[in-house]
Amino acid sequence: MSESRRQLLTIGVFFIIIVVAILLYPANVTHNWWSILQLILVLFGAWMLILAGIRAMGPQKYERSPYSTVQMGVLLMALGGAWFLWGINSMGWIYSIALLLLALGAIAINSAMRRKTP
Repeated sequence: MSESRRQLLTIGVFFIIIVVAILLYPANVTHNWWSILQLILVLFGAWMLILAGIRAMGPQKYERSPYSTVQMGVLLMALGGAWFLWGINSMGWIYSIALLLLALGAIAINSAMRRKTP
């Protein structure tokens, strides 16, 4: 799949993510309007992980590697989740920090185990 088709696919998925996040608000899944943004970050991070798998199947020359796409996806999911946990209660900041440290640890382990390709 060419890069322009992947970009178009990502734009379409992003619009669908926005619609899903907005539709979950009246269903009382999200608590307030800020939760919609948090949900968008988490879902788009999950899309980045899927996109990394698509990129790994057919890598193109001069495009972002699947490795960096996975790292961005994990980071987006961790930021959205930490933001959500921050607003839950007065001790939510502890869980937010724990989630960010967990994500940084996963990124560090993934970086350490990465194989260099010639």
